[in-house]
Amino acid sequence: MIPTESDPASTASLYADNVMPTYGRFDIQLARGEGVRVWDESGREYLDFGAGIAVCALGHGHPRIVEALARQSRRLIHTSNLYQTRGGGLLAQRLNRYVGAPGKVFFCNSGAEANEGLFKLARRFGNATAPGGRFEVITFENSFHGRTLAGIAATGQEKVRKGFEPLMPGFRQVPLNDLGAVRAAVGPHTAAILVEPVQGEGGIRPADPAFLRGLRALCDEAGLLLMFDEIQCGLGRTGDWCGWKSVLGNDEVVPDAVSWAKGIAGGFPFGAFWASARVVDLAEGRRSAICDLLGPGMHATTYGGNPLGAAVSAAVFDVIEEQDLLGNARRMGARLVEGLRAIGSPMITAVRGYGLLVGFELAEDFPGPGSQDSPALAMVRRLHAAGLLSVPAGLRVVRLLPPLDVAADAIDAAVGCVRRALAA
Repeated sequence: MIPTESDPASTASLYADNVMPTYGRFDIQLARGEGVRVWDESGREYLDFGAGIAVCALGHGHPRIVEALARQSRRLIHTSNLYQTRGGGLLAQRLNRYVGAPGKVFFCNSGAEANEGLFKLARRFGNATAPGGRFEVITFENSFHGRTLAGIAATGQEKVRKGFEPLMPGFRQVPLNDLGAVRAAVGPHTAAILVEPVQGEGGIRPADPAFLRGLRALCDEAGLLLMFDEIQCGLGRTGDWCGWKSVLGNDEVVPDAVSWAKGIAGGFPFGAFWASARVVDLAEGRRSAICDLLGPGMHATTYGGNPLGAAVSAAVFDVIEEQDLLGNARRMGARLVEGLRAIGSPMITAVRGYGLLVGFELAEDFPGPGSQDSPALAMVRRLHAAGLLSVPAGLRVVRLLPPLDVAADAIDAAVGCVRRALAA
């Protein structure tokens, strides 16, 4: 029998019987969304401050995304990367403008793929500049860089590695914001340093501005690549196109490579990584721009940069620019942080973030004796009951990641949900 929407089996049973249990899904079956709100199959309404984990930059069902999907799908959906399409070239040019430095872009389909591109770039750089030696990438404790074999080896969280040993070699983790530890970890095999300017999965923990400046100086001194994972914090989420510029307060640091995904196309599967045009000396005696180190046949993807995805991404960026959503992210983020702090609950021990990448940290003893959940998970469940979708980050931090066009009334309503959940 052909499955249909009218199948009498519940959505939960369909998942239990047919979908691999790789996610700790909540018992909520979402059916539709509009703007910052979603509705489940029973018709219950929620404020969506998870936004698909910082993906739905313009919320749900935005007319400009719908229009771009319809228009481009009638024109040209996919060609493969054997050919050139104008939308991809224009989008790459735009990303160069957002970075503010010359370079080139590789398009892919997800954050994990974007980071895989950074890992390959680092190894290619290491082999090209010092044959037979440099392949290691220094990353940081509590970081998150994806679920591929290389991604979990790079990630500084034991929980994502367990059961997949032996780990891929070539990665070393050190404490975030400890420049001395980074310097001590640099060795003859080190090729690059990869850092999230703001750790998302790790609990909305930013790098110190002095630390980012120190990493740039160390990479210049030791001949390493400085790579930023901006999968979650990039492309508007922090109130700037580049999360590292929000942290620094300026553009004095320019990385050698950056990875992006999540909000890049507002929910359409898309990703990219950027590499600088900075010229480096190669061991064979010639020089090359970093962005030209991956030549024909060295890296590829079937779907990456397809005309449909490029059109949707361009539409998202158009709206962000036209409606000053970078400014809105800063203003509404400040309102959200102020509102959470004003709750004044001893159960909230810290509120931090940039723009609309916000987290609040809970006391270790929340929600009290008898709970089998971590403080963050217990709070997320209470927020569901209060009508707010959010995302846990580690054991004690709850992330709030609303669309970049969120309005003040939704921010205030979300703070009210948090207040009620704490009192539940």
